[in-house]
Amino acid sequence: MFSISTDILIIGAGPGGLACAKVLAEQGRHVLVLERRKEIGPKVCAGGITWDGLLRLVPEALIERSFCEQHIVSSCQKTVVREKNPIIATINRTVLGQWMAEQAVQAGAEIITDIKVRSIDGLRVMTETGNGECKTFTCTQLVGADGANSLVRQYLGIPAEDRGPGINFQVPRSAEQMEWHLSARAFGCGYAWIFPHKNTVSVGAYSPQSDMSAGRLKRNLLRWADGRGFQLKDLPCQAALINYDYRGYQFGPVWLVGDAAGLASGLTGEGIYPAVVSGKTVARRILDPQSSDNAITDMVKKQAQHRRVINLTARHPACSFLLTELLLLLLRCKLLGFHALEMAPAPRSATEP
Repeated sequence: MFSISTDILIIGAGPGGLACAKVLAEQGRHVLVLERRKEIGPKVCAGGITWDGLLRLVPEALIERSFCEQHIVSSCQKTVVREKNPIIATINRTVLGQWMAEQAVQAGAEIITDIKVRSIDGLRVMTETGNGECKTFTCTQLVGADGANSLVRQYLGIPAEDRGPGINFQVPRSAEQMEWHLSARAFGCGYAWIFPHKNTVSVGAYSPQSDMSAGRLKRNLLRWADGRGFQLKDLPCQAALINYDYRGYQFGPVWLVGDAAGLASGLTGEGIYPAVVSGKTVARRILDPQSSDNAITDMVKKQAQHRRVINLTARHPACSFLLTELLLLLLRCKLLGFHALEMAPAPRSATEP
């Protein structure tokens, strides 16, 4: 068995882990990232990034489509939110992941793919490569960026009870509008989406697990999509859990970022931006324990607001319909901004996440 020692070991080469690796490597720290997949980037995701989030932070060449209008539809009403700047753009998650990986490697980080974590013992991580080779890694700081089913989180003994399923189909056709569909009957306090990409359309749905099972969500999605001209049943279906059960991000020399920390929005399922923000924040805290964590604090406050809505509808299912219609009415009357639903933190930290 090989034994490898490094300064900082990051498990997971998603946006959170790669953002963390880049910041640390830029400051001369020895960083090693382990990724279980052979290819960096693929993820079950609608691929939407917001203007207040990542849209201004990635190269224009990575953007597939951008939209200054958002079409929002409920059972009883519909509205269009318009802004001068693009509200949301779509991006290919594989392309985003590989670009972030290049940035991290150029900064000095090392990434190993096709390697699975088998067990964790303190700051010792036992792994197995795709060809069956066993390796042990030791480190001084361990960062768990390994998603909603995080092994690092499990090692810490932290449960992840509040999670919601996201289901996505990539349809080989075009569409001109970015749409959000709210239906308490079909999706509870979640929603369905139609997100146009360059050559495909992402059609999917998300709902908090406490609100609806994954099986029921998929059945409702197929029925809803069929009524809108999207035949999904013969297309590959992608599904994943989104973790919004936040219980902290630092546990001595062990850290959690993104979905591993439970920083996604339980209401919208948004997770890319929280992953990047928390990854950068953790890196800065490793470099300087006195560094501010305002960005994470702000996201946790926004997440708590979203959680209260979820808990209310879970206790009183009839409220789901009323809240959905009230939300859309407030948007139509411009008494609520679309960005209130996003996880992007307040302006003090959004300028440099």
